[in-house]
Amino acid sequence: MNQFIIADMKQCIGCRTCEIACVVAHRGDNPLPITPENFTPRLKVMKTFSISAPMLCRQCENAPCLNACPNDAIYNQNGSVQVLQSRCIGCKTCMVACPYGAMEVVVNQKNGSDDAIHQRAQANKCDLCQGRSEGPACIEVCPTAALTLIRPADLQAMQREKQLRAARGSTPNLLQ
Repeated sequence: MNQFIIADMKQCIGCRTCEIACVVAHRGDNPLPITPENFTPRLKVMKTFSISAPMLCRQCENAPCLNACPNDAIYNQNGSVQVLQSRCIGCKTCMVACPYGAMEVVVNQKNGSDDAIHQRAQANKCDLCQGRSEGPACIEVCPTAALTLIRPADLQAMQREKQLRAARGSTPNLLQ
């Protein structure tokens, strides 16, 4: 079972700190300054009049984006759905397949060995900051703790708690 990040809309204040942390965490060795053109977070804070919450990849078990990718650039690894950028051709099939709108194709800019700026369209989605020892950067920086990493064991514990509450509620005074 895959792990994923969930956002509590009641706690999110829409500050977009998570977006900034995401961009910084995925910057790598890119020497180009962060500009509006290359500000490409792997999550997007959605705001309405009454709520705000980041939209992230749900790391689906039978990921529609993975199944739709014609180049096998999307794969499961270590309990999450990842994109192998070297195989991505920027066809946008994954965007169409994603039921949550969490997948996008962005144009990445990098300095080449010839000192020219090269552009390449690639899939962009939350990778749970794969390889980052501290875990997802967005969770670490959220000022209201609105983001939580849910692991398979967490889901099982939540399910068990709901089952116990339902059992207790259906028969008054049971195990109380």
